[in-house]
Amino acid sequence: MTQAAEHTILTDREGPAAEVINPHGMAPICLVCEHASAFIPASLTDLGLAPEHRHSHAALDIGGRDLALALSHALDAPLVAARISRLVYDCNRPPDARDAIPSRSEVIDVPGNSDLSETDRAARVSEVYEPFRSLLATTLDGFKAPPVMMTLHTFTPTWFGVPRNVELGLLHDVDDSLASTMLDAAPAGVDVRLNAPYDATDGVTHTLREHANPRGLLNVMIEVRNDLVSDKTGVARFADILGDMLTRAMARQVSS
Repeated sequence: MTQAAEHTILTDREGPAAEVINPHGMAPICLVCEHASAFIPASLTDLGLAPEHRHSHAALDIGGRDLALALSHALDAPLVAARISRLVYDCNRPPDARDAIPSRSEVIDVPGNSDLSETDRAARVSEVYEPFRSLLATTLDGFKAPPVMMTLHTFTPTWFGVPRNVELGLLHDVDDSLASTMLDAAPAGVDVRLNAPYDATDGVTHTLREHANPRGLLNVMIEVRNDLVSDKTGVARFADILGDMLTRAMARQVSS
């Protein structure tokens, strides 16, 4: 058996690593959900995770895929979504980032990510990150006109025991125009903040840097507190909120 075969992660039946949902959507918007799935390929034997952690916030953005799907439907926008857990490889991190393949997430240990060889790391990059990156690039380049790009994430109500009161975060990298305009369009009664609970200095805007900035696309990264999108009612509420904020912001950008 060759070395490459020894380090194959995904079987043909388990792949691909990413998918496009609603590929023929007519809106000039590309939605992205890098942390949509908790799936871990069988070859990685659950990464040694404790059973209670397999579908925790460490493995995926809880509610993120449901919210992204609801927005894709409401806006008629294509959605590029990862199909592999971020614990296998975090598609919102470049290959040289230490947390692209984390051995610990908050208080959760990931034994299967400890002491990985360079060959093991390279296999994760080539089988998970590169297909996701390529699919997103192809999708963006397939629009007739440059689209707006929105990435969708969720975050936990507490982090290392510290409560987070923010409900909706609008994050940006070098271009704050869309995030700031969406903030102006935010509804009353929702705690919406710019660059919370993270910002670009935390390394969370990789997808924006890799795909939106070089193309000159209006872009924003969304963070919704996951207890607010834990059921269908919450998902529908925030899909309406975000859809309205984005639509109004895009209209203001065009008219300005």
